[in-house]
Amino acid sequence: MTDYLELAAPGLSGLHPYQPGKPIEALQREYGVSRVVKLASNENPLGPSPRVVAAVRDATMELARYPDGNGFALKTALSRHLGVGMDQLTIGNGSNDLLELISRAFVTPANEVIFSAHSFAVYPLVTQALNARAVVTPAKDWGNDLDAMRQAVSPDTRLIFIANPNNPTGTWLDGGSLERFLADVPEHVIVVVDEAYFEYANDACLDIEGYPNALQWLARYPNLIVTRTFSKAYGLAGLRVGYSVSHPQIADLLNRVRQPFNVNYLALVGACAALQDQDYLKQVIALNCAEMGALCKAFDTLELTYIPSAGNFIAVRVGENAADLYEALLREGVIVRPVANYGMPEYLRVTIGTKEENEIFVSSLKKVMNRG
Repeated sequence: MTDYLELAAPGLSGLHPYQPGKPIEALQREYGVSRVVKLASNENPLGPSPRVVAAVRDATMELARYPDGNGFALKTALSRHLGVGMDQLTIGNGSNDLLELISRAFVTPANEVIFSAHSFAVYPLVTQALNARAVVTPAKDWGNDLDAMRQAVSPDTRLIFIANPNNPTGTWLDGGSLERFLADVPEHVIVVVDEAYFEYANDACLDIEGYPNALQWLARYPNLIVTRTFSKAYGLAGLRVGYSVSHPQIADLLNRVRQPFNVNYLALVGACAALQDQDYLKQVIALNCAEMGALCKAFDTLELTYIPSAGNFIAVRVGENAADLYEALLREGVIVRPVANYGMPEYLRVTIGTKEENEIFVSSLKKVMNRG
């Protein structure tokens, strides 16, 4: 029989698929639990705005039609909301889609891609899929070390990924440091600032000192691309819609490699409705702030260290038996995220849920750690 691995494109033979958080249905099926609290995938525990639900429901009668391949309505809404030109926007099937589009547009096997240790798993995946060279810089206090990244730049470097805030650590970069970095990076290097958790980090309640809006630098640094998503604070993870903002020439290139109709009709409708309900977004962010504080207080009581986070999740150090604790929590009906694959074997990443969900998690954690 033919070995199809030998026929595959270089880089694919050693590539392993992205592993998402365990689905609720899988836990119920495998462990026989009925009540499940999922705090594994940084989803919005309140779900989408009622306005979004109504808009999507009303749109279902048009499912026989293809969506607008150019996303005119959503781009118009984003242009007004963000204060950017429509020609700067590219929409995608979640921001993951944009990260891959950017990589395919600019990276060849002759290039290097720079990203930090403990950063989003998709960065190494897209790099390896293109058979490019991954340059992983050491982290600084669990976050991106911009000095190390700048020193790693070579003539072969084509792309740098910087998540701000970073996932799974929750660390963030201040505006002064990030702008100095952008000013120092050669123009032939594309810098992607991944702001998937922007709405959470931009909340003054979390006291995130100096957190920037990277869109402000686009006019000065044409090699900058900013990516964002509706999957997190807007609660549309199931619809998959994200976007990037860049120099118009870069946006044009991304739209050339983008698949037709890569964002479905319901996602386009839902995203437009979400932007129109900023009051609901404020409720989401307020809950995140309050419950982040409650979880941190619980960890302090349990004498567990954690990494201060600017997102809607927190990485807590539970010790060498983190994998066993993860399994024990599953049996209690609580799904969190083990992060050993991110080089953090003693940590679990916990999404900020509702008050009830977080209380169930803390109670279960005490039980499995014998701290109750």
